[in-house]
Amino acid sequence: MNASKRNLYILTFVLFVVMLGYGIIIPILPFYIESMGAGGMELGLLVASYAVMRLIFGPIWGGISDRVGRKPILLIGIFGYVLTMTWFGLATQLWMLFAARILSGILSSATAPTTMAYIGDSVSEEERGGGMGLLGAAGGIGVIIGPALGGFLAGESLSTPFFIAAGLAFLALILAIIFLPESHPSQEQAEDQEPIVNLRIWREAINSPVGALFILIFISTSGLMIFANIFGLYGLERFNYEPKEVGIIMMALGLVSALTQGLLAGPATKTWGDELVIKAGFLVTAIAFGLMLLANTFLTVILTTAFFALTVSLQSPALFSLTSRRAKVPQGIAMGLSNSFVSLGRIVGPILGGVVLDIHLNLPYISGAIIMLAGFAFSLVWFRSQSSDGDLLSEY
Repeated sequence: MNASKRNLYILTFVLFVVMLGYGIIIPILPFYIESMGAGGMELGLLVASYAVMRLIFGPIWGGISDRVGRKPILLIGIFGYVLTMTWFGLATQLWMLFAARILSGILSSATAPTTMAYIGDSVSEEERGGGMGLLGAAGGIGVIIGPALGGFLAGESLSTPFFIAAGLAFLALILAIIFLPESHPSQEQAEDQEPIVNLRIWREAINSPVGALFILIFISTSGLMIFANIFGLYGLERFNYEPKEVGIIMMALGLVSALTQGLLAGPATKTWGDELVIKAGFLVTAIAFGLMLLANTFLTVILTTAFFALTVSLQSPALFSLTSRRAKVPQGIAMGLSNSFVSLGRIVGPILGGVVLDIHLNLPYISGAIIMLAGFAFSLVWFRSQSSDGDLLSEY
């Protein structure tokens, strides 16, 4: 096994352990804040505060990793999980939860852009889509196993899953320290070296051709968040589903996502190219949103969810792979900005879905279809303009 593949597998395992710890707390958090006298609004603000911090600090950590190397920043991100999960477990008041969640967003936002930049450093362009897919699969499997494990662990105490998550993150930290080599040696400070927080470079990246990919990432993430986050209420109101049925369907979404990103994303981008996978992803996910409105049995709902997960999970690695390959700024900054647009989608998607759900039950999925069709149209126009200008190589 060559060094790049070995490092990829080590990084994948570390990310799996971190995301397993993250998944453990997913089913516990609503009950945890309820035990402190809070409700739905506080839960929404708690989730949004985390996403906002990731939006702000993702590019900053990415820029720092371009300066000092990937490994130190990755270790900071993992340590952030250890610290904040422990804090959550010890919290006795609501303000402590918000402080821990905000700190978690600041520190743990170092993890995702650094892992992606690590792939950009270590893996050939041909293999990059598969590498991004493998990372996505690792995170997906962790999120699949984590909630079931968290529900089991919460039987004794609601705080227990947080301490277990902290322990798993600590294990990942030790593994990364011992086994993961540096992929991007630190740069010596020079008088003319760009500052870490460089708004000019961020603006140049957003205004460059790769900025359109950031928009596509935002659109794709917003659609995914509408589909996944609204389904619990949609299933309850339309089908009278209980948490068990919703859990099974969400597990199907996570399982198909993990298998698709781990096994199919690489071959798909190699066979058809990133461009075609991205464009087809928007069109087919728009169709999946429409199919959800037609699904009227438990089986058809699961099949529709699996179909949606399959297409969006092929598209996501292609978007990140193409961003990594076409970025004219350092990898850390490019991946940090891309993850900021992911965070923006995680803020906008659930809020939009919730607002339109209050107007009409079907509107979230109609809105999701419209958003994905807009992404499809934008991708068609943008890729065609890039091809005509000779700025983007044809891949199919």
